[in-house]
Amino acid sequence: EMDDEDCERRRMECLDEMSNLEKQFTDLKDQLYKERLSQVDAKLQEVIAGKAPEYLEPLAALQENMQIRTKVAGIYRELCLESVKNKYECEIQASRQHCESEKLLLYDTVQSELEEKIRRLEEDRHSIDITSELWNDELQSRKKRKDPFSPDKKKPVFSLTFPRPYIVYMLQDLDILEDWTTIRK
Repeated sequence: EMDDEDCERRRMECLDEMSNLEKQFTDLKDQLYKERLSQVDAKLQEVIAGKAPEYLEPLAALQENMQIRTKVAGIYRELCLESVKNKYECEIQASRQHCESEKLLLYDTVQSELEEKIRRLEEDRHSIDITSELWNDELQSRKKRKDPFSPDKKKPVFSLTFPRPYIVYMLQDLDILEDWTTIRK
């Protein structure tokens, strides 16, 4: 059984003790905060310096991974370069082979064309020999018909009595003989 004074006193003691506990709690909380902050700062300095084990282990794993990837990329690059080099050499070889085959084909074509021309010229020569003999005989027979006592008169080139057309004289001898052999055939 307590009276009002005892209750009041007891209440005051409890309030004092509670405020004292709150003050201690606040001091401890501030002290803990400062300690925690100093620990975080120390860890941060270790990380910045590169000495923190929490930092070094993942860093070592990352560096190892980086080295592996760098080696793989280097090997891949070398293989790509070798592939490109092989393709280049293949293209060079293919173009050389194509050039050689085209050269041989062109050589064969030119050779066959020349052989055909030689054959035609031989045929023309044989036929021209025959026609030129006839032509020469005809010209000699005309010359023999002339009167040896008549004075030599030169006939005009554009005379109407001339036996051949004018355009024939515009052609070269080879063209004339070629036309003559064609007509004779």
